[in-house]
Amino acid sequence: MVLAAGLGTRLRPLTELRAKPLVPVGDRPALAHVLDRLEGAGISRVVVNAHHHLDQLRAFARNRRSLHRSTLSLSEERDLLGTAGGIAHAGPLLGPGEVLLWNADILADVDLAALLAGRGGEATLVVQPLPSGQGSVGVDGQGHIVRLRTERFGEEVQGGQFLGIHVLGAALRARLPEHGGLIEDVYVPALARGETLRAWPFDGPWHDIGTLATYLDANLAWLAARGEHAWVGLGGQVEAGVALDRAIVGEGAHVMGEGVLRRCVVWPGATAIAPLEEQVVTA
Repeated sequence: MVLAAGLGTRLRPLTELRAKPLVPVGDRPALAHVLDRLEGAGISRVVVNAHHHLDQLRAFARNRRSLHRSTLSLSEERDLLGTAGGIAHAGPLLGPGEVLLWNADILADVDLAALLAGRGGEATLVVQPLPSGQGSVGVDGQGHIVRLRTERFGEEVQGGQFLGIHVLGAALRARLPEHGGLIEDVYVPALARGETLRAWPFDGPWHDIGTLATYLDANLAWLAARGEHAWVGLGGQVEAGVALDRAIVGEGAHVMGEGVLRRCVVWPGATAIAPLEEQVVTA
């Protein structure tokens, strides 16, 4: 299940125009990157929950199903239910058993086969290792989570940052509230009861596109991974007086003016005027 129902308040004003999972990263929406990763790992059935800009996500799902022949399902939330409530609400679409969860605003090259093979306990959380005391989680010598946010439940030997990618076991799924958050209302109480949450270490590159700065970074990382200094989508126009330096120009976008467009993302259909630096340009 991809958790995609949030309002994206940290990414405003971009999320006033598009649902956060649909903001473009490189050549396609962020949600498409996540789905490509899941489907590439052989996961054939995916549920996405939706609330903010619901019509946009409906259109995306229809298009995705027609182009990829996928079994993508949309779990629509009239009111925001929280991460735990959203998963509970999607229960009929998910079916029984454990479920792999992925926050729609996280882009990461996680080896899902290795994650699923190494899962354990009531839940398994993907964690970027950090020194002890740092990050959102703490881990003991056995790889079990003993600190979550400000709550402590054991001796910590290593810190870490939870990536928002995790495997939720069937036993905890059965106790999900209709409204509420997965961390504060499910995982923390589980730790307090002495249940086991396992940390699965991941030290590869990842991006949280929750803010304007990190969104721009994710786009530039996509460009760098291609080994290119610029990318122009289908129908994009860049006038002769403009040079592109680590810039992404979306489909049907137009770049005019004189000078350099440096470290910029121009959304599909938008118009940018050079010179410009460190900017996201929408329509």
